[in-house]
Amino acid sequence: MHVDARQLPENTLIEGDICIVGTGPAGLSIALQWDKTPYKVILLEGGGLDYDDQVQDFYAGQSTGQKYYPLKSTRLHYFGGTSNHWSGYCSPYDPLDFEKRDWIPHSGWPINRSDLDPYYARAQSIVDLGPCEYDVAWWQKKDPELRSLLPGNPSVWNKVWQFSPPTRLGKKYGPQIMASKNIHLYTYANLVDITANEPVTAIRSVTVTNLAGKKHTVKAKRFVLACSTIQNARILLSCNTQAKNGLGNDHDLVGRFFMEHLQIKSAWLFLPKPDPLKLYMIDPGVTKMRCELAITPEMQRKARILSGTASLLPYGIAEHAMASIQTWNSDDPRKSLSNFRSSNAASRQKASSTSLKASNRFMLSTRIEQAPNPSSRITLNPTEKDALGMHRSILHWELTPFEKRSVRTMYELIGQEVGRAGVARLQLMEHLQDPSDYSWPEFTSGGWHHMGTTRMSDDPHTGVVDANCKLHGVDNLYIAGASCFVTAAAPNPTLTIIALSLRLSDHLKKQLASV
Repeated sequence: MHVDARQLPENTLIEGDICIVGTGPAGLSIALQWDKTPYKVILLEGGGLDYDDQVQDFYAGQSTGQKYYPLKSTRLHYFGGTSNHWSGYCSPYDPLDFEKRDWIPHSGWPINRSDLDPYYARAQSIVDLGPCEYDVAWWQKKDPELRSLLPGNPSVWNKVWQFSPPTRLGKKYGPQIMASKNIHLYTYANLVDITANEPVTAIRSVTVTNLAGKKHTVKAKRFVLACSTIQNARILLSCNTQAKNGLGNDHDLVGRFFMEHLQIKSAWLFLPKPDPLKLYMIDPGVTKMRCELAITPEMQRKARILSGTASLLPYGIAEHAMASIQTWNSDDPRKSLSNFRSSNAASRQKASSTSLKASNRFMLSTRIEQAPNPSSRITLNPTEKDALGMHRSILHWELTPFEKRSVRTMYELIGQEVGRAGVARLQLMEHLQDPSDYSWPEFTSGGWHHMGTTRMSDDPHTGVVDANCKLHGVDNLYIAGASCFVTAAAPNPTLTIIALSLRLSDHLKKQLASV
């Protein structure tokens, strides 16, 4: 069922068993698990069913530190959330990503990769992926032309990605949500306040409003905040009437440890003769899987580096390619996306057909995790509010020498191994050649992958939510999405967001069944 909250009478009371705030990959994947159950689900979306620039403006904010994209255009504020313009890259995190790594401060999840394995398998179908197979050998049996550059290497391995079409979750699952008898979708219902009991140990209700000036109250037994990494932190920090420093922020952790994936062109790979390197190539809209080069867990431990991968792009395309930080430069996400796609299409059009079929020179581009850093964070702007009276966000994105050293070391290892095997030689780009240079070039980009502002930990002194994504100290408020991530790993986060959300949904069903 769908209701436009602008059309409701002022101060309408909306009641249900579970209230999910947000309809992006996290919120929708949870809501879908409750269809045709005996529970009444309230699903709140701050925007409408389509793009609305006035609503999108609620995401505008300020950035400091490392240069970043305009905040207004990095997330979409309507039904389906940012799945409305994601690219479909999917790969699970590796077992090492969840472990406490003594060379990475603040690392270590309270759950293991095995805890998410069954949910990764379930997540595949939600975004229309193939079988849950991420072993390159499985794919190579299906297609012998998928030849490895360094087969069986102890230092460098092939990390598999699968590609969603990409699935637009709002478009695909909207009809099911609208037809559901127990899921009640309210659009134009922006959460602006959370009311707890007197000791602030349980949530009684949330307040939603919109630009039509209508305010409504939502009551439920369980609440799930699934509003994206920046917005989850912004909302908790804004709810400071009953909790002076913000809800769940007794230890000054809400908003801290903001993480992104650094995406940066890094090296050139020269082959003895032209080769299509089919295993590593991507044809947008066609490719179902590809690999990127990654450093093995054993070598990561030995070299004491972060987790990252290297993607390969033929020189014919790479010589004309622009970094995403140079093209995604408009506050309007539609214009930024158009600029980004036009730039990529132009690069391919300028490449010769010969270079696209096979090349002897490839550009290596990095996607690497950012080390958890408490100084990289989201705060509230004390002087600027949006049209609903909410303080706008300030993102301070702060990188460290650790990331730069990890990128350089990763390519030194790849270079050593391709040279030792006699399959290629590698040349570092200028910005990586000086080991004492920890500055970042102007084309350093992010992956639009926001993570970490309500990190997970069994200890409230080191995290905002527990292993089941429940806010520490509050019995019935849960957080969903990448804001719960402890470390960023190398893969794009959407598949892990959905897997973690499915795990949370199962936990909530057990909780409500026991009431």
